[in-house]
Amino acid sequence: MHLSLTGHHIDVTPALRSYVEKKFERIVRHFDQVIDVHCVLTVEKLRHKAEATLSVSGGNIHADATDGDMYAAIDLLTDKLDRRVKKHKEKLTDHHAAEARRRP
Repeated sequence: MHLSLTGHHIDVTPALRSYVEKKFERIVRHFDQVIDVHCVLTVEKLRHKAEATLSVSGGNIHADATDGDMYAAIDLLTDKLDRRVKKHKEKLTDHHAAEARRRP
């Protein structure tokens, strides 16, 4: 997985970068076919926004989250992405394969 982290009106500190990398490891644990991740952290007045686009086999998955704290926004973002990745993984599996084998 290749992670590119960009800050818009914010400096991406090493602590912030390591926090994002640690959170995205959870998503890779659930779905190992993540090719590329592009994450953008934005600050607009008192609103902290985190958004990410995952390139996975079969398409792209995008999510964004907004909160008063950047770390909380990253947590919300990874929760959303985790749910969407699980849903994407569920769509890829064929649940009707056993029925096809039973029919003559």
